[in-house]
Amino acid sequence: MSADNELLQAASHEKYMRTALRWAARAAEEGEVPVGAVMVHQHRIVGQAYNQVELLKDPTAHAEMIAITQAASALGDWRLTDTILYVTKEPCPMCAGAIVLARIPLVVWGLTDPLRGGAISQFGIFQSRTLNHRPSYVAGVLEQPCKEIVQAFFKERRSET
Repeated sequence: MSADNELLQAASHEKYMRTALRWAARAAEEGEVPVGAVMVHQHRIVGQAYNQVELLKDPTAHAEMIAITQAASALGDWRLTDTILYVTKEPCPMCAGAIVLARIPLVVWGLTDPLRGGAISQFGIFQSRTLNHRPSYVAGVLEQPCKEIVQAFFKERRSET
């Protein structure tokens, strides 16, 4: 890849991560763990969401899961082979499993989660040789703002108790 293409790709990653961060901020405003996700197909957003576990009383209502469902509906196929998922925090094991099943080729996230990360950190689902698909990933895109929103949320939560 040329240097120009790399710069263009990095700018694109940041653009979509900023959208995911706006969704994460909405999650925080609603008392949800501040994670936002955006699904992109051919430079067009086809799914976008924030964590809604508390709102929907649904343990599967993670930002990634909702955005994946929206993208599958928008594209008319559960195989999301030409998409990129942007998410503010490394996916958990449930979301990493859904990403593998949906055949999403690239996942871009901001904050790596060494304690609960399902993609590469704690569970390594993206690297499993026993699964039929291994997504590529780019970690650390706009890492600082992604980290700050999570830290601020939990700091406020702790001060409330």
